Amino acid sequence: MNVMITGAGGFIGGFLARLSADAGCSVLGIDVSEPAEVVSGESFELCDVRDEANLSRLISNFRPDRIFHLAAQSFPTISLTHPRETMDINAGGTVNLFECVRSCLITPVVVVACSSAEYGPVASSDLPTKETHPLRPLHPYGVSKVAQDLLAAQYFANYSIFSVRIRIFNCTGPGKVGDVCSDLARRAVEIEMGMLAPSLKVGNTTTRRAIIDVRDMVRALWLASERCEAGEVYNVGATHVYSVEELIETIRTHCRADFSVEQDPALIRGCDEPVIAGDTTKFRLCTGWTPDIDLVKTLQDMLDWWRVRLVSSSPRQFSNARACARTRMNR
Repeated sequence: MNVMITGAGGFIGGFLARLSADAGCSVLGIDVSEPAEVVSGESFELCDVRDEANLSRLISNFRPDRIFHLAAQSFPTISLTHPRETMDINAGGTVNLFECVRSCLITPVVVVACSSAEYGPVASSDLPTKETHPLRPLHPYGVSKVAQDLLAAQYFANYSIFSVRIRIFNCTGPGKVGDVCSDLARRAVEIEMGMLAPSLKVGNTTTRRAIIDVRDMVRALWLASERCEAGEVYNVGATHVYSVEELIETIRTHCRADFSVEQDPALIRGCDEPVIAGDTTKFRLCTGWTPDIDLVKTLQDMLDWWRVRLVSSSPRQFSNARACARTRMNR
């Protein structure tokens, strides 16, 4: 089976490429930059999904049986400063992908990575959020994901392209950069290593999220390509909701140094949903999927990943910081 992954150099893409290769598939990953690692059994090509000619050439030559469309500008904060680019990549790139599939006269299953950001703020009475809830995104990123979502639906309705839309809720794990779990884990490890003073800087600590491990998420995406109904939309995420305060205390338990907590106004986002949690009943009934990895294990693995990453990326800085830490201890 031929499996194509757009955004293969990204966080979820790397895990999905490994799962696909382990399943014995021929894997073609594409992205705008080289991944840190190309897994055994994966071919990789540089390609921007906005480049229709290059994308069409790759699809025509590879003729995928399954396409996992993960390529996106995926940071809400960046979308606020770069709204046109966000829409161009996320919406325009999705149009290009489906048009290339049409022109190549192939019939793959296309799993589109949509987002819980499409829903925007949800009243507590409507939690966990069902797929039928109105879409009221708070930022251009969320708007672009609504566009991706509806484009996938209309390409099925008008052209019978077997598309499945997966609204991904908060997903993290070892290798993730730029989300709350990753940022907290990195700062905790920097405190361990003496790179930072023992004060953990945080933003809003009262927001609550249902956070799923990436290894459970890629299993869900794979099952979506096998068992979900064409044209349908499904929420995928964790079932338990955690506050940022709970994340901090879990990290504290597994951190090798003590720290205080300091709120930094610069880390507080202007638009932030108070609670994000999705009802995954529809997906679980369709696929039989359940998440296996709890958040404690996820955070432990993230702390270990950052310990290796920070030492290997800046050994001299770490050596100097460790020496400073010893000096402080000896005073």
